Amino acid sequence: LCAACSLSILVGFILINRMPFDAYAVAIDRVQFLVLFTHFVALAAPFFFVGLLVSGLMKQFPHKSHVVYACNLSGSALGCLLAPVVLSMAGGEGTVMASTGIAALASLLTAFPLKSVNPFGQRQSAMPALPLILICLALVIMPSAEVFQRVQSGTGNPIFDAHMSPYKPLSYALQYPGAEIVSTRWNAFSRVDVVRSGGIRSLPGLSYLYPGVVAAQAGVFVDGSDLNALLPADPGASYFSYLPQSLAFQLRPSANVLILESRTGTDILTASALGAGSIRAVEPNPLLMQAADSVYRLPGVKAIQESPRAFLAGSQDTFDIILLPLTSSYFPVTSGAYSLGEDYRYTRESFQSAFTRLNPGGFLVVSRWLQIPPSEFLRAFILAVESLEDLGLDPSVHIAALRGYNLGLLIVKASPIDQIELDAIRQFSQARAFDLVYLAGLSADESNRFNVLLEDEYFNSFNTYLASQDRSAWLRAYPYQVAAPTDDHPFFMHFFKWSQFEDILAIYGSTWQPFGGAGYLVMVFLLLLMMTLSGLLIIVPLVLRRSELHASMDMHKSSNDRCAVLAFFILIGAGFMAVEIPLIHKFILYLGQPTYAISAVISALLLTSGLGSLASTRIPRAAIVALAVLVMASPLWLSLVFNATLHWHFRLRILVAFACLAPLGFLMGAPLAKGIAVLNRKNPALIPWAWAVNGTSSVIASVLAALLALSFNFSSVLLLGCAAYLLAFYFLVKMSRG
Repeated sequence: LCAACSLSILVGFILINRMPFDAYAVAIDRVQFLVLFTHFVALAAPFFFVGLLVSGLMKQFPHKSHVVYACNLSGSALGCLLAPVVLSMAGGEGTVMASTGIAALASLLTAFPLKSVNPFGQRQSAMPALPLILICLALVIMPSAEVFQRVQSGTGNPIFDAHMSPYKPLSYALQYPGAEIVSTRWNAFSRVDVVRSGGIRSLPGLSYLYPGVVAAQAGVFVDGSDLNALLPADPGASYFSYLPQSLAFQLRPSANVLILESRTGTDILTASALGAGSIRAVEPNPLLMQAADSVYRLPGVKAIQESPRAFLAGSQDTFDIILLPLTSSYFPVTSGAYSLGEDYRYTRESFQSAFTRLNPGGFLVVSRWLQIPPSEFLRAFILAVESLEDLGLDPSVHIAALRGYNLGLLIVKASPIDQIELDAIRQFSQARAFDLVYLAGLSADESNRFNVLLEDEYFNSFNTYLASQDRSAWLRAYPYQVAAPTDDHPFFMHFFKWSQFEDILAIYGSTWQPFGGAGYLVMVFLLLLMMTLSGLLIIVPLVLRRSELHASMDMHKSSNDRCAVLAFFILIGAGFMAVEIPLIHKFILYLGQPTYAISAVISALLLTSGLGSLASTRIPRAAIVALAVLVMASPLWLSLVFNATLHWHFRLRILVAFACLAPLGFLMGAPLAKGIAVLNRKNPALIPWAWAVNGTSSVIASVLAALLALSFNFSSVLLLGCAAYLLAFYFLVKMSRG
């Protein structure tokens, strides 16, 4: 089973690489559904073999099931801790090789003990499996060495290089004649490619009145997307004054500037060229800072490797200008790109934190792509409006908004914008052919003059929202979801509403973007697929083994007892994921990167759950009620901890994260072990089935938790987790008596 797991990881990776799923082609190519199903099976296969092994051990040694479960959880926790380390050393492909090798090593360990006990009851030697095991190791060691060497040298293109989606911006860039990847580097949370191409001339928002010609640039892509230009460290270039953000530097000469996520330094160069006094550049990704090293070493620039929110929480300095640069490539809202991605820079709490770091006359400057109907630029405006109102300020006199042909600029002042500044904004817009969207006292005939739209939806939506007496009704009536994100619901790029579903069905099969709110609807489809397959995997074994199971049951017992078993194991599986998924998202804010949050949260919960499983015989079943109470209160106490320690050093925050998660994980590890112990006394034949029910419930609940978090918020999902554990306690009592 271990050797089969090892081979299935490697074969599955190669299969998926050679047969990519094309989500955009589903509407016109039904074969893509078969490809998606094949991916599903290939990705599930390793877990099938491991699940078979663990359930077999639990059945063979039911009195030691809590030890088996504890070892399984502890190994998973160790894997979560190793993942970021291996990613940094060997990249994504190397991590796949390492996973294959670990499973092969596990199979190798079974080949040499004096006595090997088969989980299914037979004493035998594992030596007959040795050839298969050695093949697994050979398949791993040779490509792993090449992968490691090439990742470290930054040359990319290793022998098992992951195939890039043809819809990624990097794939488009490489189609340009002469384009080439100069280097590819990995760290724990990103792949960064530097591309040299004559077709990259990226200065988003540049006024079309710029009289010069923008020279070809190198480009930096993060995870095959999010193109950032690698400009020469020449603050004397003339095009900087034609960028929309240059308005802020005209309003505040010699400004003290803070840039949150400075990426490859376009805004650093802009600030330097336009006379900024000092520049703090906060960038969490060290690979981007290395790629633009010459920019970060300019005089007056202080580079800080930290997440923006952690810096805002810890800094006591104030600034004249705080910039939130454009960090993502343009994607149509209808594609659903980034719908599932959090961005904690764009929440009400983040904007309020930024306002507290502004000098009295300082500006918060935000750049977003333009789309029709207005979406991300409008949402940024609504976010600024509500954040100002939360602070008791009148947004109508604190905000200015203007647009070019593809980019919108939002300027929010800590104090009211005075008449001199209003005049300067009007003059700048006219001189650079930018259209005013919102400004105190702006009339309709002053807008839509340069980048002319048939209907100025930006002016109309911005002004009608601000003037609306019932903004909740206005937001409900708007075609997209544009309510202001919060830390409890930080999905800035999630614009899907169910009211769009009828239109999506109407265009299905006639457009290359069939999904509308793709991120959400693909998750719905995935949920339905997993529910169907999980149902089959649970029901079919029961049908095939019904005579054995019936013989093991006291048939005079009510079927309600068996329903209690089913309900208990479903609920604890769902409850575990309804707690884990929101915690992962919440700790992204605290630890700064999704990879760190996933690694820390899952490893902490699994490790301490393993300890809880070991101690389950000494933990009263009423501890499940204590767990539910702790989960219910977690949004409050986690918020207090985050506010108090977010400015601490990253290593200290990791320790705090483990300390916060340990009591939750310890209590979460006991319910499954207690349920298995009850079955061991009452009906051991049901143990593998209960394990399967719990596993499939967890998988379904993970997708459902993500969908509910998108539709509502993380706190709502945690409350559902709390309810699941309370109901599980009821059914555990019922099961124990049955």
